[in-house]
Amino acid sequence: MLNKKMIMPFVWGLTVAILGGLATDLGPWYQALKEPFWKPPDAAFGPIWSTIFILSGMAWYGAKHFTSDPAVLSRLNILFWLNGFLNLLWSILYFRFQRPDWALYEAVFLWLSVLAILLTIRKLSTRYSLYILPYLIWVTIAIVLNWDTVRLNGPFT
Repeated sequence: MLNKKMIMPFVWGLTVAILGGLATDLGPWYQALKEPFWKPPDAAFGPIWSTIFILSGMAWYGAKHFTSDPAVLSRLNILFWLNGFLNLLWSILYFRFQRPDWALYEAVFLWLSVLAILLTIRKLSTRYSLYILPYLIWVTIAIVLNWDTVRLNGPFT
């Protein structure tokens, strides 16, 4: 059963995962891209993102137990929803608009949003901030992968 503090992290994770999945199109355009040799297989991305969303939701939920300050709770809510928007925007730019170059620029803001979440939670709980670390590492890897894709396939028009 979901309690009140679990609802927003649960809804956030589910919403971002579903909308991100719907925005991702692995059709002919994507299949034709030259990929760096080190890119993980496409089948790995679903489990990786699912793990990240679960850990992030746990961090958000866990961090809420360390404060009752409405300003801090509001900041956490805003940061997570902004992050979800940026996560979805990256997928739309990359897959729907077929503009990995635009997605690369946007990924910097996504990375900064993950860092802001990590630092905000760290003020409340070092333990729960560590749950965000895989997200930060994965977005860092994704930026390098995005960069290599642009380098191998650009310019995009």
